Amino acid sequence: MYTDPIADMLTRIRNGAAIVASTVDVPASKFKKSLADVLVREGYLKSVEQTKVGGKSVLRIGLKYGPRRSSIINEIKRVSKPGRRAYAKATHIPVVRGGLGVAVISTPQGLLVDRDARRHNVGGEVICEVW
Repeated sequence: MYTDPIADMLTRIRNGAAIVASTVDVPASKFKKSLADVLVREGYLKSVEQTKVGGKSVLRIGLKYGPRRSSIINEIKRVSKPGRRAYAKATHIPVVRGGLGVAVISTPQGLLVDRDARRHNVGGEVICEVW
């Protein structure tokens, strides 16, 4: 049992990128699937698919690399944690690395990146920052 399954997912992605793995497997959930879909849409991950391994449902996440096999993700950081949740109003959504990175926000309209949340004028829980 994990205390923070989202942090576990982000750590697996970070560790997979560090060893230049092509894919990483993460225990599946709807929230993790939608988080991975947002990162695929933003170009930080190559792919995500839900499969069964040993009778358990897992997300197989394809990692994306640039030239010379350097990871597209320089850093992926968990912001809101179970012990300390981080919420942001629509007017105070963080800008990551001067707009070069993205913050993933859990809003009433689903998971959105920071610029989409500002455009829709909604706030929510800041899940993670990626650059």
